[in-house]
Amino acid sequence: MGGLEWILEAVLVALLAATLVHALRLERALGVLKRDRAALEELVAGFNASTRQAEDGIERLRQVADGAGRHVARQIETASALREDLGFLIDRAERMADRLDQQNRTARSGGGEPVRLPSLPVAAPDPEPADGPRVRSQAERDLLRALRVAR
Repeated sequence: MGGLEWILEAVLVALLAATLVHALRLERALGVLKRDRAALEELVAGFNASTRQAEDGIERLRQVADGAGRHVARQIETASALREDLGFLIDRAERMADRLDQQNRTARSGGGEPVRLPSLPVAAPDPEPADGPRVRSQAERDLLRALRVAR
């Protein structure tokens, strides 16, 4: 039986050696998993930081868009007021043109001299409003000058 014990001990030693080899391989695999887990945690932290930055950027973009929308709304209100003013000026100019046309027809049928438009004097510049200078186009200045002369 002494030989059988040696055989059993040899088998046990072989099994222990195989277990030791597997344990070393398992420890290396766990080390790799720990390193990968740390890298994954870093990746998740970076992703979270990027997500926060994107959310902040979206909020800033939303604020800028709201400001631009309010600015455009103010410009639309100003343009609407100008459109109404120009409509009034156009109506008034059309009435004046019709009146001049009627006077010319009357003068022609009566043998008189057709009405001539007076030359436009050079008007003094318009006073600046209290809220700052107002930029006017050349056509608007000419139209206002003609309306002043026609009064």
